[in-house]
Amino acid sequence: MTSTALPSRMGVYGGGRMGAGIAHAFLLAGAEVTVVEVDADAARITRETVVRSLVKAVERGALSGPVDEVVERLRAVADPEELADCDLVVEAVPEDLGLKVEVLTAVERIAPGAVLASNTSALSIDRIAGSLAKADRFLGLHFFNPVPASELVEIVVGARTAPDLTEVAQDWVRALGKTPITVTDSPGFASSRLGVALAVEAIRMLEDGVATAADIDAAMTLGYKHPAGPLRTTDIVGLDVRLAIAEHLAAELGARFEPPTLLRQKVAAGELGRKTGQGFYEWDRAGVVES
Repeated sequence: MTSTALPSRMGVYGGGRMGAGIAHAFLLAGAEVTVVEVDADAARITRETVVRSLVKAVERGALSGPVDEVVERLRAVADPEELADCDLVVEAVPEDLGLKVEVLTAVERIAPGAVLASNTSALSIDRIAGSLAKADRFLGLHFFNPVPASELVEIVVGARTAPDLTEVAQDWVRALGKTPITVTDSPGFASSRLGVALAVEAIRMLEDGVATAADIDAAMTLGYKHPAGPLRTTDIVGLDVRLAIAEHLAAELGARFEPPTLLRQKVAAGELGRKTGQGFYEWDRAGVVES
């Protein structure tokens, strides 16, 4: 790899909240974007989601000019073969190792010239790369939710990732108007490992009756200037997502990441945070904490 320009044609495999956000970011930076979903209905919903997000970007002043001109560079499809001409493909499917390997090996066959990246927040880049023929052209690009507003992308470098690809990826992230941090492949990387450590301890404190959720969060927002407390952040991320990552980290790094009973109970009850309207807080339909 020698070019540091943003890929002119990129693909996103998976059009959920994260995939749609990644598509939004690359569209704003001028790329042509193809998003692959499981079927035509899901592809249509993804397209509508991205368009709504772009309209909001205009309202915020993050996008100037007609939205229609940006939307012309967006394709949402159900056929992975549409990724064949992409220079970069970012996988953004759920946090399941087998699913990610299946998707990425298929994309490698379809687009043999593309750089491949995973948006995984915790799974091993090296374990995924073990199934790829060109592991030197693969790394992690961990975007944060919500992608359009987030300033950070975590670049995760595997043992076989080419050093020059890492440098190119850093330039790509900067071209998106975001800041890259670079970490070697390790359980939870930097962001998830630190975020989950803080979250599980906050949940244990709530479980033990140390303080209310609001007061625990205020300790971090007012005392340490965090933009949101660990419990509210967990609601935004999703309690089910936090649980899955905590279980993974506990298996890899030990009991200090063992998910608290309260977290397991809430997930079992379907209280997954903002997306269900109930987590450690109650959320209204607009995604705002109810007083």
